[in-house]
Amino acid sequence: MWFRAMWYVMSQKNGASALGLQRVLGLGSYETAWTWLHKLRRAMVRPDRDRLSGWIEVDETLVGGLEEGVAGRETESKALVVIAAQADGPGIGRIRMRVIPDASADSLHSFVQDCIEPGSALHTDGWQGYAGLEKKGYQREITVLRGRRKEASTLMPRVHRVASLLKRWLLGTHQGAVAPEHLPYYLDEFTFRFNRRKSKSRGKLFFRLMQQAVSTAPATYETMVGRSQSTSPRAQHVAVAE
Repeated sequence: MWFRAMWYVMSQKNGASALGLQRVLGLGSYETAWTWLHKLRRAMVRPDRDRLSGWIEVDETLVGGLEEGVAGRETESKALVVIAAQADGPGIGRIRMRVIPDASADSLHSFVQDCIEPGSALHTDGWQGYAGLEKKGYQREITVLRGRRKEASTLMPRVHRVASLLKRWLLGTHQGAVAPEHLPYYLDEFTFRFNRRKSKSRGKLFFRLMQQAVSTAPATYETMVGRSQSTSPRAQHVAVAE
């Protein structure tokens, strides 16, 4: 059953929902399918994976429903996600993403140092949270976006393309039903799929997932949803807006 689950998850180009997995495997409950998918998501990112290198765009995006009375990086209910997109000629190479508590230098510098090799060239906007990365061994190219947000997708096309694809994936495959506390694991799945999007062999993806699954620490349903929570995963969601 686990092999069937892994093959189904890897054979679906846009990913699998818990309802889809429940139906295909004939599982008795939605919670079982949801738990299996989250166990697999936890195996999709190796902690010792190589960092990005070369020329890399870095920016943040907000994931969540429509929010009134806030602007820019301000948010009351959305999740702030920082994205790094490696250049591959005019296209996009590998990516990294992380949910961060705020757009402070502490949060952004930590992400850059964890995910990008020193010596790389970073393309960022003029946000002060990126200031000081030069002292930590990174080159930096700055494009000021203040007052030019309508041009952002042209000035920094790679990160904005990734952000758009992420939100479309969350809306399409998962109908936007993603609890904020589980969003990091959906980012892991999106990253796993995106970085292997050019692979022509589903079997290799299946093998890689299986290889990483056997070396990933176990996680129970109770630890995933929180022992104090009485609601099921089906009732926990955030609306994801383009």
